[in-house]
Amino acid sequence: MESQTITPVILCGGSGTRLWPLSRKSYPKQFAPLIGATSLFQASVKRLSGARYAAPVVVTGDSFRFTVVQQLDEISVDPGAVLIEPTGKDTGPAILAAALHIAETNPKGLMLVAPSDHVIPDDDAFANAIASAVPAAEAGDLVTFGIKPDRPETGYGYLELEHRPGNTQEPRPLKSFVEKPNATDAATMMAEGCYLWNAGIFLFSVQTILDTYRANAPDMYAAVNTAVNEAKPDLGFLRLAPEPWAAAPSISIDYAVMEKASNLSVVPYGGRWSDLGDWAAVWRETETKGLSLSGAATAIDCENTLLRSEVEGQAIVAIGLDDIVAVAMPDAVLVSHKSRTQDVKSAVRILKKNHAPQAEHFPKDHRPWGWFESLAMGERFQVKRIVVNPGASLSLQSHHHRSEHWIVVQGTAKVSVNESIRLVSENQSIYVPLGAQHRLENPGKLHMVLIEVQTGGYLGEDDIIRHEDVYART
Repeated sequence: MESQTITPVILCGGSGTRLWPLSRKSYPKQFAPLIGATSLFQASVKRLSGARYAAPVVVTGDSFRFTVVQQLDEISVDPGAVLIEPTGKDTGPAILAAALHIAETNPKGLMLVAPSDHVIPDDDAFANAIASAVPAAEAGDLVTFGIKPDRPETGYGYLELEHRPGNTQEPRPLKSFVEKPNATDAATMMAEGCYLWNAGIFLFSVQTILDTYRANAPDMYAAVNTAVNEAKPDLGFLRLAPEPWAAAPSISIDYAVMEKASNLSVVPYGGRWSDLGDWAAVWRETETKGLSLSGAATAIDCENTLLRSEVEGQAIVAIGLDDIVAVAMPDAVLVSHKSRTQDVKSAVRILKKNHAPQAEHFPKDHRPWGWFESLAMGERFQVKRIVVNPGASLSLQSHHHRSEHWIVVQGTAKVSVNESIRLVSENQSIYVPLGAQHRLENPGKLHMVLIEVQTGGYLGEDDIIRHEDVYART
């Protein structure tokens, strides 16, 4: 009998603070091109595309909904659904919401749950691992995937097996989940050979996982089921109902149900895999002869070092470094010993405590219509570069505290200022007085770029009164 189609469930709500300053709360690592030209999210979706797979179900937060759709459009993937969590609740409620949604149309189908920020270079090997897990999932097992460790890693949880897995990918029973170990225990576990890294990837039937939630987390099931039943469509997204969602606990699927279930099996995966949990992991995935260089980076007499320049026109040069990570952004620079990159998360907490905007806010502010970045700021003025996607439109808006001068440097802008509407071409400019209702549109088929000069007593992004908005923002 031919195996049924699998619905991928892509989780992309995390913040990835250990890869600061490139990954931040406002634009986390899954949307960045950390490895190659595509983002980790796009690579995850493409990996789970093809004849065996249905359209993906994506679970994300409100802040990332338009980024998700834009990045899917860039790789020509039409999602089955994009579920919007009112607040992040970890993987337990998120996976349950996806299962309940899929059950409305395919209650007996299989679903494959995968994070959006993992690196799995060998697509064929991963596809073979999934194929080997399908019979067990169809038979009612909750199948997880374990990575054969190549070092005593302390940053991952582990899966304990009864026996060494050998070189086959056949599913076998899971003995226990193991928390992230200390260095001594990690070395012991690796030597014993009965432990795999917990990849956080799962394959099971929709019916089986729903039965598991009902049996082991009935209160969560009731809350999330109501949130899905009362969900509201919004511009192609499905917003889970916030009030019942608030009653669901913040808990991982492992703690919520997996550790309580008896029908667990594991597929050992021996191919390359990384969750890119810190900059040392990025170095391991990208290094050539000990060096990982990105952008305008130059290394002289350096070893085992990662250098990244994420700024157009900014060079980073290192001389005589060993085991160092250095990442340069327009508003922040990270320099760390490679062995201490797990501590970047602590540094972000300190920055946040000190109210530094760099802690959470990305220098490029991504919006549904494109993005902008601040080029210069001083007392009573700010200069921005604004990039508007083809066919996109900003909201009809006004400001209490600032006026704006717009200079088009690429493409053509359709500009509305009060009752006036005109086309502004390259090398032309227009003035938007304080208080005027105005809108910026890109009627062309290429990106439109303009330089905006703001002047006024207050230049914060919260000085925006939206009168109309095609993206239904408030």
